[in-house]
Amino acid sequence: MNITLPVNQRHDLFGERLRADNQLLRRRALGTLQINVGKMCNLACHHCHVEAGPRRKEIMTWETMENIVTWLDQHGKAAGVTTIDITGGAPEMNPHFKRFVEALTARGYHILDRCNLTILLEPGYEEMIAFFVKHKVELVASLPCYLEDNVDKQRGQGVYHESIDVLQKLNAAGYGLPGSPLRLDLVFNPVGYGLPPAQKQLEIDYKRELLARYNIHFHTLWSITNMPIKRFEHALRRDKKFDMYMDKLTSAHRRDNVENVMCRDLVSIGWQGSVYDCDFNQMLQMPLDGPAGEEHFVESAGRKLWEFTPEELINRDIRTASHCFGCTAGAGSSCTGALG
Repeated sequence: MNITLPVNQRHDLFGERLRADNQLLRRRALGTLQINVGKMCNLACHHCHVEAGPRRKEIMTWETMENIVTWLDQHGKAAGVTTIDITGGAPEMNPHFKRFVEALTARGYHILDRCNLTILLEPGYEEMIAFFVKHKVELVASLPCYLEDNVDKQRGQGVYHESIDVLQKLNAAGYGLPGSPLRLDLVFNPVGYGLPPAQKQLEIDYKRELLARYNIHFHTLWSITNMPIKRFEHALRRDKKFDMYMDKLTSAHRRDNVENVMCRDLVSIGWQGSVYDCDFNQMLQMPLDGPAGEEHFVESAGRKLWEFTPEELINRDIRTASHCFGCTAGAGSSCTGALG
């Protein structure tokens, strides 16, 4: 199969930087499985590295979910897995989402659901908040700003007020309140082409503004750098800002962040069960084992989670490319926010 690799994969500047600094990037543990259960979403956000949207048809089947659960039954506890991080798309749009969560929580795993908030207003999802409460699902909700114009610019007209509506419903159900075990964390992505500001101060600003404007509470703000891949890369190239942004990331690289990047402690599972070092590598078709090519071919042909032993996943060198600077620039970035 003839393919044209994305720019990020043609030349691994990040790998060169690691070698120059005498650093190795290997997985040291397997605390989290991050599972993409499908790319279907009710939104089509401009920064989305998954390129999710209403027309995407990729959906994880129940058979694949069963295989993952079986692997966890065989290896999960011994491997040290404690958290299942469910993402999409809008994960809730997978028809087997509830059944999957029930199977995982019954086995004692902590569940994170990456929720875009607005899906909970769609017909057919009216009972989802009660389901979350019952299973104590931690919600990680995207709200790229506390200001309406910035949110709607990135995520679509009207999304801000829909998000506020859902956050108030979640608070009413006990999510995000001070002292509540029902965790509600918000995610900030820069609206423009800059790096995130200091996470702690931004969290203070978010909490002050959302409380004053809408009486909304939440637990933690996670700031995440926009990765120069997929839709965000398209926007960068359209605006002739790609080289500028890459220069910004590489010049802000901090070698200390390499020790704490998320890929050291998790693997990412695609919608057909193939395994990747992180969610970003998944979207760039960079599997742990398997051929390169078009995304459906890679996901189908890649080696599946249930074909690995934990020993094959831990203490394994991690595949890198230039987009990895997005995780080490400035305060660092991971799927759970800044690194330091």
